[in-house]
Amino acid sequence: MPSRKGPSLNCFALLSRDNRCVFETTQSYVDALWVATQLEKLSWQTWERGRTSVVVLDNAPVHTGVELQKRRAAWEARGLFVFFLPPYSPHLNIAETLWRKLKYEWLAPQDYGDPQNLFCQVRLALAAVGTSLFIRFAPFAVGST
Repeated sequence: MPSRKGPSLNCFALLSRDNRCVFETTQSYVDALWVATQLEKLSWQTWERGRTSVVVLDNAPVHTGVELQKRRAAWEARGLFVFFLPPYSPHLNIAETLWRKLKYEWLAPQDYGDPQNLFCQVRLALAAVGTSLFIRFAPFAVGST
């Protein structure tokens, strides 16, 4: 398939090991303010449900920006806690599995032919995670050697 320059689609997704997926897509530039806005929405949802949520992020610059640091105390007051993976540990990031499955299994080659079709198929696939699309994660073992 020939490559060509075209519009880009940026995705931000939070995935649990039981296949609950919260995502947002945009064709706009993604920076720390945009990511902080997504986490802000999640913090209010967490507060409204009266539950505690833990978000684990990698150390991408958009995840560690000043905007996120400024809002962490307010999020924690609402029950949303943000933790960071150790540097250079993509093997611990379950979202990497989501992106791999999306790109190499859930999208068909013809989906890439037209940008608008690709954007639609990406959103449909992400929305189907946990209902008709699943990732089987290995059991999480604490303290095993």
